[in-house]
Amino acid sequence: MDMQLAGKRVLVTGGSKGIGLACAESFAREGCDIVLSARDAAALATAADKVRALAQVRVETLAADLSQVEERERLHAAFPDIDVLVNNAGAIPSGRLQDISIQRWQEAWSLKVFGYIHLCQLYLPAMEARKAGAVVNIIGMAGRSPKAGYICGGAGNASLIAFTQALGAATQANGVKVVGINPAVTKTDRMITQARVNAKLKFGDEERWAETITGLPFNRPIESSEIADLAVFLASPRGVYVNGTVVDVDGGGMWRA
Repeated sequence: MDMQLAGKRVLVTGGSKGIGLACAESFAREGCDIVLSARDAAALATAADKVRALAQVRVETLAADLSQVEERERLHAAFPDIDVLVNNAGAIPSGRLQDISIQRWQEAWSLKVFGYIHLCQLYLPAMEARKAGAVVNIIGMAGRSPKAGYICGGAGNASLIAFTQALGAATQANGVKVVGINPAVTKTDRMITQARVNAKLKFGDEERWAETITGLPFNRPIESSEIADLAVFLASPRGVYVNGTVVDVDGGGMWRA
């Protein structure tokens, strides 16, 4: 199916690995030029080579710490003309309220919560002026089903769900859509990192991390490519009426007894 995205320019934050890299690959297959941003320049270069190997598209990178206001502004100044913004950069730690210092809480929200909000502030005016564009916020199921063991992430994700819904309701008047995706457990390096924290809390032994990700719907975690392909559809003209909402991707796990 032609997603009608060929020639569009897509910015993916947190694009060096995991869901971000998978998004870059899926958009590249649709003929989109790609801009990747993450902190690690070497990892970005490796990711860019992977994307170029898939499709004859332009792939550019910018290493930046997007938890910082100035770095987000630098990214926007370097690449002001974006058709699709995929907000994906985030590293909110697992842990209970008493496990996470307020400084670490603020650092985490500076990247994912305020990072998403600020990049929307930077990129939406041009999209609305030309009456075209899309924002896809990769959020997370913890915002729908918060748990005390991931309280910082659950609260941050819930904020971004509300932000996405309110913003999409407004921007459609100017031809721009804003939508989100809530992935549940997805097979990435971060999945293992969080599982190790959860195992330490539950069993007192982080090496038992695999025991915390059993009993999943369909007996497996989500593949990053599944989230990426959904992001492509949601950003495309074919998915235009799916706007101002956040799509839960959890295999129905939230409703299981």
